[in-house]
Amino acid sequence: MEQVYFERVNELKKNKAELEQRLNVKITLEGKKAIIEGESVDEYEAVRVLEAIAFGFSAKKAIILTNENFRFQIINIKHFTRRKDMEDVRARVIGTEGKTKRTIETITGCSVMVKENQAAILGPVDSIEDAVTAIGNIAKGTKQANVYRFLERMNAARREKSDLGLKPEKED
Repeated sequence: MEQVYFERVNELKKNKAELEQRLNVKITLEGKKAIIEGESVDEYEAVRVLEAIAFGFSAKKAIILTNENFRFQIINIKHFTRRKDMEDVRARVIGTEGKTKRTIETITGCSVMVKENQAAILGPVDSIEDAVTAIGNIAKGTKQANVYRFLERMNAARREKSDLGLKPEKED
């Protein structure tokens, strides 16, 4: 039996039946606490999904965590900066009209959410570390263009590494 605490349980209430079916667990709500009962492996998976929902991701996005190639990670932005005005640091991570956040999401293939002094990243295992590094560098004060360049380089390296040489060479 596992427990997850929610600030707002609306998303969980709306999708409770579907989540119980997809995660193969029984979810009981007691106020702002969700109690999960089931097989231990199913409980572990359900906790990962419910933690993502508790942070603020939709149930549709969070259910992707049932795939072992996806991960959810929460990072504390305060650990990357000495600045006291966290509002400015959050603003840098999000960017003007959300442009920086959207660019990080597009390049890494991850979903990013910023709440208070934390950023949550939901995405493919091999892209999570790049997104964490990007958010950390922006919080430290690195120029956004340099962070985007870093992400593009990592993306290109990942594509090269995934090419196993199985494609036939093109002849001129």
